[in-house]
Amino acid sequence: MKYTYIYILAIMLVYACSSSTEEKQQIEQEALLQKMKEDSLALKIAVMPTLDCMPLFLAEAHGMFQREGVDVRLLSYTAQMDQDTAFQRGRVEGLVTDLVRAEHLKLQGTPLDYVSSTNLYWKLITNRTARIARLKQLEDKMVSMTRYSGTDFLIDYLVDSLKLKSDYVFRVQVNDVTVRMDMLRNGVMDALFLPEPMATEAHNKKHRQLFDSRDLDIQLGVMAFNPIVQQDTMRQRQMKAFVKAYNMACDSLNTKGLKNYKTIITQYCLTDETICDSLPANLTYHHITPPRDADVKKAKDWLNRNLNQQTKNNATK
Repeated sequence: MKYTYIYILAIMLVYACSSSTEEKQQIEQEALLQKMKEDSLALKIAVMPTLDCMPLFLAEAHGMFQREGVDVRLLSYTAQMDQDTAFQRGRVEGLVTDLVRAEHLKLQGTPLDYVSSTNLYWKLITNRTARIARLKQLEDKMVSMTRYSGTDFLIDYLVDSLKLKSDYVFRVQVNDVTVRMDMLRNGVMDALFLPEPMATEAHNKKHRQLFDSRDLDIQLGVMAFNPIVQQDTMRQRQMKAFVKAYNMACDSLNTKGLKNYKTIITQYCLTDETICDSLPANLTYHHITPPRDADVKKAKDWLNRNLNQQTKNNATK
């Protein structure tokens, strides 16, 4: 009889453990499904560690999106091509990029709508060890950039305006902006196109600035979204709340200045506070405003011209 009780007790314990395990697995499965559902409903945006994304960083960090009732999730990348892939595969609904990259996505068959321009700009920085004092000296030098992007567009502009020999300006495709910075720090690249805050760090390290894209009458920064956000009722409500929070973040940045948000900049832009102290004081942010038609046309025309030339070159090989 004694052993019978022990046997029954053992069976009960095994059953209890089995039930507990099954219950735990069920809870975990339900939690996973809930998380997947919330993730699918959230408005996901691909961003770079650059200051043109600052209104998004501020709105997320200070809970502005949440207060407006919209679940916005920022997915950070350090290369535009990785952003493109995430957008093409539906991992994100929006991305902050430049008009040339966006038009390139369109040509690849990826639909997108332009929601707003941004204040993205680049500076051409030459390595202090390269002894490049003038733009004319870029011939026979290596310049890092991203193919079919705003930086590629700008190299062509410099080559054409200065009448340089295009084949003698060696374009080195370095898509990751953090890798570009490492190349500058290690002295393995002659010149680089850098956005902020990387450009300020380079200046602080005594590297020479030869060109600022803000001197041109073109605004290449853009925020684009999948057209579905304008077609789906739920997404339309999200976008309305998103726009309101974004505009509030712009107002806060313009009123208080970037230096008031050093913690956010260091966290999202992978830099330190010493760089924040040197950032341009006149950098301003505008409300959601579609890009200018003229800027879109310039990006599209340049891209089509270069792709057609590439096709001709391949045909003659």
